[in-house]
Amino acid sequence: MDAGDFDDADIRAAIVASLRDLQSPGRTTDTSQQDVVDLTADTDTESEDDDGKPAGLVPMSKSNIGSETDGDDDDLKRAIELSLQDADGEGEEQEEIKQHGDPEIRQVDSAPSAGLEKGPTPLGLLVLDRKQMEQERLARVAKRKAERSISPPSVGRSKLQKSETTQKEDDVSVRPVPGGKQATPLPGSQPPRTPGIVFPQGVVKKTWANGCPRIGDDITIEEVFQRSDLELAVLSSFIWDMDWVFSKLDTSRTRFILMMQAKEEATRQQYLAETAEMRNIRLCFPPMDGQVNCMHSKLMILFHPDYVRLVVPSANLVPFDWGENRGVMENMVFLIDLPKRSGEPASPKTPFYDDLVYFLQATTLNANIIAKLEGFDFGETQNLGFVHTIGGTHTGDSWRRTGYCGLGRAVRSLGLQTSQPLNIDFVASSIGSLTDQFLRSIYRAAQADDSGSDFTELKPKTEDTEWTHRFRIFYPSHETVQASKGGDPSAGTICFQAHWYEGAKFPRHVLRDCISRRPMVLMHNKILFARLDEAVTTKHGPVNAWAYIGSANISESAWGRLVSDRSTKQPKLNCRNWECGVLVPVGKETPARDTQTIDTPADDLVGVFEGTVPVPMVIPGRRFEGGIRPWFQR
Repeated sequence: MDAGDFDDADIRAAIVASLRDLQSPGRTTDTSQQDVVDLTADTDTESEDDDGKPAGLVPMSKSNIGSETDGDDDDLKRAIELSLQDADGEGEEQEEIKQHGDPEIRQVDSAPSAGLEKGPTPLGLLVLDRKQMEQERLARVAKRKAERSISPPSVGRSKLQKSETTQKEDDVSVRPVPGGKQATPLPGSQPPRTPGIVFPQGVVKKTWANGCPRIGDDITIEEVFQRSDLELAVLSSFIWDMDWVFSKLDTSRTRFILMMQAKEEATRQQYLAETAEMRNIRLCFPPMDGQVNCMHSKLMILFHPDYVRLVVPSANLVPFDWGENRGVMENMVFLIDLPKRSGEPASPKTPFYDDLVYFLQATTLNANIIAKLEGFDFGETQNLGFVHTIGGTHTGDSWRRTGYCGLGRAVRSLGLQTSQPLNIDFVASSIGSLTDQFLRSIYRAAQADDSGSDFTELKPKTEDTEWTHRFRIFYPSHETVQASKGGDPSAGTICFQAHWYEGAKFPRHVLRDCISRRPMVLMHNKILFARLDEAVTTKHGPVNAWAYIGSANISESAWGRLVSDRSTKQPKLNCRNWECGVLVPVGKETPARDTQTIDTPADDLVGVFEGTVPVPMVIPGRRFEGGIRPWFQR
C-alpha cells in the first residue's frame, strides 16, 4: 500500500461507488450465536518439540476462520447440532437459524461450515453484489432521514430519554489519584456522538445493552466511532459483520484499514482481490505462521482532525457484542482521546506508546499509519500499560515483551511490582486446559517481583502455593447460561471443554459462577482485577490495585508458554494467539481486609474499582459444587 493511497485527491469520488460493492449476504438481526467459539486450543497432554510446536495441536481449519473456534471439527459439529436442537420452538428467528446457520457468526470459507447445511457467506469475505448492497444502503439512508437522529438500535427516543434521566454516575478518569482520593465523575450526561475529545485521561466502560438502563457506565458503538468527522479507522477484530460495521460509519468520508485473520495465503489473496476496487479500504494480515491459529486482538485507532481515539474492547465487530438486538451479551471497552500536537516539541514517549508501536509493527500495519501516531500527545498514557500477545515463537529478548511475560514487564514499568501477596479475580469467556503452573505464572507476572523467578528462571518454584487461595476465575455455570435472555443459543462465544474440567490436574477450586449485575445478560469480558495487600508508591501516587481489560482469556493460547529451547537452552515463549489489552492502575483508600480469607467480601472488589473500572459480575461468585457445573460445549 502506497502512502499516497490515503491522500489522493480523487479518493472521495470513488468511495461511495466502491462501498456499494460491499455486501454480506444472509444478514439478520437475530442475536443467537450457535457456532462454538473455542479460543483456547490447549490439550491435557501437550508437549513441546524443538520448533516450539505443541504436539497434538489441532489447527483451525479454513472453514472456521472468522468464527471464534480453533478446536476439533467433531466437537464443533456436535456443539452446533445440539445448539440447533435447543433452538426449537423459539419462533421465526430461530427457525431461520436452523435452516441457514447462525447469521451473526459467519464463516470465511465458501464451503459449508461443520454442522451447517448451508452456511452463510463469510463476513470476513467481501462479496460484490451491487444491486442488493445499493438497496440496503438506500434503505438505511431512508431510515436515518425518517428518524432524524441516531439512537441505539431497538430503543425508542422516549425510552432513551427516560433512561438518561435516571443516570447515577458518569465518565471517570482511569488515572490513579495522588493521595488516595477517589476519582471525581466528569460533568455531563452520556458520551456525545458529536466529535470532540471526551476521554482525555482514559475511561473504561461497559458496552451498551438493549433493555438495560443507562446509568453512565456504558457506551454504544456510535458513541465510540463519532462518525461525523472520522477520517481514518484502523479496525481489528476476530469476528466481523461488515454490513453492520459500515452502517455505523460515514463511508463517504472515512478511510479504513481492516486488520483481519487470514492464515492461508489463498485466503489473503481472495480478500485482496475482492477489495481491490474499493479504494477507501486496505487490509492488514498479521502473520500467522506455524503454531499461530487465532488473530483474536480487538483494537480501534480512530483518527479525527484534532485527536486520535484509541479503543481496546473485548467485543468483536458484530451487533450482539455491542448489546444490539435483544441485548444478550455485554463486553468491556477502554477508550482514550489524545490531542494532536501543534508544533510543540515531541512529548516524551511512554511505555504505553512504545508497546503499542511494537505491537502494530509486528502486525505489519503500514509504517506510514504507525508514524501518524507521532503527531499526537501520548502524555496522558504515562500511567497506563499496553499489554499484548504477538503470535509466534519469541527468543532473545523479545520473549520478555509479550504474552504473560509482557504483562509482568508492563506491571514493572509502571512501578507496580511487589513481593507482597495480591488477589486476582479473572473474568473470562473462554477457559483453556489450566494447570497449577500456568496460573502460578500469571500470578507471578501480576506481582512482577524483581526477584522474578518467572523471568530469570523458566518456571516459578513448584513449592510456591500462595496463589492457590488468591486466584479466582469467573465463568458462567450451565444454569446461568440457560437463565439468560438468549439461553443456550447465545453462548456460542463462551467456551470450555468438559474433559479439561474433569481432568485430574485441573485446578477446579479457582472457578466461580459468573453472573452479570445486569439481569440475564451473558459476558464476553476478559478482565483481570488485581488487588495488592499493601499499596505501592509510584510517581503518580499510591496504587493498591490495577486491572487488565482486553481480548485475552485465561489460557496458554492467549498468554503464551515459556519453555527452554532444546538447542540453545535459552528461554523461548510460544504464543498461539494475537491478543491486546490495557493495564489500568487504581489508587484510592480502601478498608483493611483479612488477607487470610479465600473469598473476599463483595464490597471489597467493587469498592476498590468503583469509579474507575466497572465490576460487571455479582460477587462473591458461588463455587461449582453441589451439582453446579460450568457451561460446556456439548
